Amino acid sequence: MAIKASDLFIRSLEAEGVEYIFGVPGEENLDFLNSMKGSSIKLVLTRHEQGAGFIAATYGRLTGKAGVCIATLGPGATNLVTSAAYAQLGGMPLVMITGQKPIKKSKQGKFQVLDIVEMMRPLTKFSKQIVNGNNIPSLVRESFRIAQTERPGAVHLELPEDIAEEQCNGAPVNIGRERRPTADPKIIAEGVEMIRAAKMPLLLIGAAANRNRTRVQLTRFIEKTGIYFFDTQMGKGVVDERNPKFIGTAALSQHDYLHCAIDRADLIINVGHDVIEKPPFLMEAGGTKVIHINNMPSNVDDVYFPQLDIVGDIANTIKKITDTIENNSQWDFSYFQRVTDEVNKNVKNKENDSSFPIIPQYLVSQIRTLMPDDGILALDNGIYKIWFARNYKAHEPNTLLLDNALATMGAGLPSAMGAKIVYPDRKVMAICGDGGFMMNSQEMETAVRLGLNMTVLVIRDNAYGMIKWKQSGKGFDNFGLDYGNPDFVKYAESYGAQGHRVESSAQLSELLDKCLNTPGVHLLEVPIDYSENEKVLIEELKSATCIL
Repeated sequence: MAIKASDLFIRSLEAEGVEYIFGVPGEENLDFLNSMKGSSIKLVLTRHEQGAGFIAATYGRLTGKAGVCIATLGPGATNLVTSAAYAQLGGMPLVMITGQKPIKKSKQGKFQVLDIVEMMRPLTKFSKQIVNGNNIPSLVRESFRIAQTERPGAVHLELPEDIAEEQCNGAPVNIGRERRPTADPKIIAEGVEMIRAAKMPLLLIGAAANRNRTRVQLTRFIEKTGIYFFDTQMGKGVVDERNPKFIGTAALSQHDYLHCAIDRADLIINVGHDVIEKPPFLMEAGGTKVIHINNMPSNVDDVYFPQLDIVGDIANTIKKITDTIENNSQWDFSYFQRVTDEVNKNVKNKENDSSFPIIPQYLVSQIRTLMPDDGILALDNGIYKIWFARNYKAHEPNTLLLDNALATMGAGLPSAMGAKIVYPDRKVMAICGDGGFMMNSQEMETAVRLGLNMTVLVIRDNAYGMIKWKQSGKGFDNFGLDYGNPDFVKYAESYGAQGHRVESSAQLSELLDKCLNTPGVHLLEVPIDYSENEKVLIEELKSATCIL
């Protein structure tokens, strides 16, 4: 039975369980847009394609199902480039659909025409132009399979205008059952023996462990063995960080207290770490041994060359290790406990310092106190990200959404919107610097229009603070990084949101509580004193020595 190609596309998306399509349609998407009428899929119109991509990628990050976004040809499609890289590097399943001029016959020459398929190819797992409507069902199925299969990432499909309107035959492809492969028992046995033979084994939890719901098995492993653990920024919360065996988060590349424990370990059990994320440790020939436990084999380079790869479903692998391992009475974790005590003391230092402007330690402490265990913070990219990674203990998986892969500015607000759409009953807060916030601040209108109940906390220092810190660390004079800002309270109100400004440290807790527990979109402006960056993250750590 004949069916319009764009109708078949929508039916194929429905078969994949797509709930939302985020984006900014254009002239070349009109058939696709018209086919959405009456569909179970909701169109969420955003104010910029980049914001749509960030929201869709976060939907994928939290659900494991590919988020979907749409843009037109040319400039609409190029605006998705950063979103594609965000999803691809961050391991977030994302399907991008872009329009294109007719490919069989065009009367407009090359107006707005770019080779978007080739542009997206190095940024995605798969990029394809649809040249025949009959191919839509299989291409949609394959796109979602590729986007969602480990390692997850971005996929791009281009639907030309004349293909979208043609008549074709077909129906959505059935989704087959799939189960991740398990690791070879012999290699698991080797891993068990390496752990038993070690004297000071240490567990690292990375981003892939957060994707694959490994909390129960990893917690059980830690409880049985007593092995201490740390995590990467994108692995935060896989195991409750209130666990007494939690040392800390690798927020800095090196020379933090945590690295004393990493340097002393003779074996690192590396669960789910992705080398795209900033390295939490650097291997040296003849140094600490590493067991790589992941869905994918290790990518070997100059600083990462594991002695053992255990490839397969992570949770299943950890379960089998836990079931068979016998604790070694020669394991010595006393040093790790001393480092843990030092890290906790450092994290708590100045958390009650209510000086004004607000210092980072006090800000993190107040937010942690008020956020429920399942509340979600979505961070943009800036120097505050290091403070939240080090000082904010995540109690549940994916409750502190950090981008430690592309680390792009501008994703904080859209990411929080994606989290609120997935979890409408949870408390959600975007944490943005003034620089990152202004890169996609127009999505405030989208959040208000959607009736989201969420908080946007804008940290104001009137500068690109992260780069300013780096500039200072290199001994350079301050240059080229300061700017002005709008009145953020009035700016929020102009979108129909509620605006608040912290004018004393005593107001912070009161206004945070009000924003979190009052319906609507709230923007809270917080002036920050970043002199702590120099005092703690440079001077204190420079003079600190590992505990003997």
